[in-house]
Amino acid sequence: MRLIPSISALVLAGVVFSPLALPNTAKADSASAVAGKMQALPDGAAVYKHICQSCHMADGKGAEGAGAHFPALAGNPKLKAADYPAYVVLNGYGGMPWFAGLLNDKQVADVVNYIRSHFGNSYTDALKPEDITDMRPHLSVEEE
Repeated sequence: MRLIPSISALVLAGVVFSPLALPNTAKADSASAVAGKMQALPDGAAVYKHICQSCHMADGKGAEGAGAHFPALAGNPKLKAADYPAYVVLNGYGGMPWFAGLLNDKQVADVVNYIRSHFGNSYTDALKPEDITDMRPHLSVEEE
């Protein structure tokens, strides 16, 4: 009779401590929860459509509802200084995640230049990838 509880304990221990039963480590505190960099995107429009459009909408007018507020990029005076949207893309702000670990310098410059020259915006002082390099937050290996 003592044999049955011992076997049950061993079976239970094998299930609990099996490598298959251990969950994988997830990184969901940023937009770069998926390992690796973003796929190659040819220009700012492609970056916008792939990443930004789902919250800021195809027309850049943003969205609001169900407790969420996604600000309009269309006609937004905060875009006047190119550093501001670049900082937000790199570091996040409010409910927006940071994309520093996901986008390279060219992709950040491209998408910032895109939103600053579309949706009724007409700012012509374009950012270069080198400008983004200086703004990029310094991340440890664990944070990337």
